[in-house]
Amino acid sequence: MLAYAGRILRVDLSSGKAETEPLTEEMAKKYIGGIGLGIRLLMDNSKPGSDAFDPDNPLIFVTGPLSGTMGPTAGNGYAVVSKSPATGSVAESKAHGFFGPELKRAGYDAVIFTGKSEKLVYAWIDDDSVHLLDAQHLKGKSPYEADEIIKEELGDHYIRVSAIGEAGEKLVRYASIINDEFRAIGRTGMGAVMGSKNLKAVAVRGTKDVNVADLEGFKEFIKTIHERMKGPATRKYRTLGTPENVLVLNALAALPTRNFTQATFEGAEKVSGEYLNEHYVKKIIGCATCAMRCDHVAVVPEGPYKGSTSRMEFECLWALGPSCGVDRLDAIIEAMRLCNHYGTDGISTGVTIGFAMDLYENGILTKENTEGLDLRFGNHEALIEMVKKIGSRDGWLGDVLGEGTKLAAEKIGKGAEKYACHIKGLELPGYDIRGLKTAALGFAVSFRGACHLRAGSYSPDVKGKVNRFAIEKGRGKIVMEGEDLYNVVDSLILCKFSRGTYYDGLEDMANYYTLATGLKTSAEELRKAGERINNLARLFNIREGVGTREFDTLPTKIMNAPIPDEGVAKGSVVGKEEFELGLDDYYTTRGWTKKGFPTINKLKELDLGEFASIVKNGGKK
Repeated sequence: MLAYAGRILRVDLSSGKAETEPLTEEMAKKYIGGIGLGIRLLMDNSKPGSDAFDPDNPLIFVTGPLSGTMGPTAGNGYAVVSKSPATGSVAESKAHGFFGPELKRAGYDAVIFTGKSEKLVYAWIDDDSVHLLDAQHLKGKSPYEADEIIKEELGDHYIRVSAIGEAGEKLVRYASIINDEFRAIGRTGMGAVMGSKNLKAVAVRGTKDVNVADLEGFKEFIKTIHERMKGPATRKYRTLGTPENVLVLNALAALPTRNFTQATFEGAEKVSGEYLNEHYVKKIIGCATCAMRCDHVAVVPEGPYKGSTSRMEFECLWALGPSCGVDRLDAIIEAMRLCNHYGTDGISTGVTIGFAMDLYENGILTKENTEGLDLRFGNHEALIEMVKKIGSRDGWLGDVLGEGTKLAAEKIGKGAEKYACHIKGLELPGYDIRGLKTAALGFAVSFRGACHLRAGSYSPDVKGKVNRFAIEKGRGKIVMEGEDLYNVVDSLILCKFSRGTYYDGLEDMANYYTLATGLKTSAEELRKAGERINNLARLFNIREGVGTREFDTLPTKIMNAPIPDEGVAKGSVVGKEEFELGLDDYYTTRGWTKKGFPTINKLKELDLGEFASIVKNGGKK
């Protein structure tokens, strides 16, 4: 079993004890690595019903089978898996850059952190040497500052560091973990779990070789992928980057504006990928082993935010821009810089601020609640101030919004819930799913909450492959196939920007895996692994009380407030009857009951029979 390190490291933060155990070939083959292996380790190492901030809740750093190799994108990734403090369900997020391969070269497929340190510490993993070092001097530091200080005190600039900021320390429920300055384990609040354990950072130095089974065959395969990366399959990411989506979605009336009040933004041109690249992008950089180069680093050249620097992707640009009614890119870049500084997820931060602006516009929040801040849509100064307040949990409103839209709405009351745009507690991404109804179904059933990256179900809507204004029979199959494919992608930890370079899809991925590991697999075996992973995640959510049909739902605005904008999407809304039909179609396709439980036969088919008691009891194993 090559390419895999063959070892899992356990670190008890309470006692400081570290030990290793083997990764078996059976576990590797069944769950691949990345999120698949991470979710299985979460299920095996967590207690049913534990709070996300309980010391017993594991925080699991996971590499993929290809991490540490020269393989493009797959060679440079890692994932973090835990129970989400935002949703109470499976939390998983991926990041690329340089940290993942370093962890694999240190000799680990996964690191499981449990317990809670008495004081703030960072983990120093130097191949087989594992220590917990004092991090009190890093308290309140940004992830980047912590990175620089740790490298300096350990005397090696090439050490790789993954760290949290002040938001993680203060348990903002959508706090992120950041490596390589801009690369974020962004969604689902993994930074808050890390903060709850008093773990400021993980620093790694690895010097071990990562060998592949068929070196010549592997080299030839990745040469092919490298060449494809230079072609049309990745044009978007190499040129304008994901901000190209702004004008594309605006033209479709699918760009959510002012907290899903409208579906088009009159300031779209001012925040477009075209305008961003012409006036703000200063360099485009790439990760280790990647030929694509997609990191569009923007710098504000003048004005009140002069010098502000940040990597810009569509989702965060949208959340901090159109979702808040803000049409100034300089302010959006500064807001994103602050998200990186405090260590918060840019999507959830922007959507939560847009939610607060909506409440202010509708009189539910007043200047008394905002400490005099004029929180109207479009106020870029208020946007910047709220990012700071959330990141530091400053004041009543900053503290409440640090809980995320779901819990914040419950605390604010006065009907605030109907303005909260989340699914399962995770804020919606930048697609107006009132007019992208395959995406609406996909977002609703996602095991980690509102997510465009769990199935890619927006794609057939945006590309016109289906009638995007209706949920029809067959959409469940589209969503399921997308989920299972993306589970494989995220377990191999392939960058989704490169997905178009695998012309033969799972066939290419199976070849990639076999050449690296020597474990022969097929496209069908990978597909089944993807299905197994999705069902396992569902079982975890059922066990934790958040995996039934009632949680596979949509926000009030999506189902009750039709798109008001003049044009092709006017009046579109997701009706309850069509949505319920879509859920039935999805559950039937999955082999689940109408309640959303996998059947015993389905579990046996996927070799998950050991978890049958979860569905038999409708809850805990």
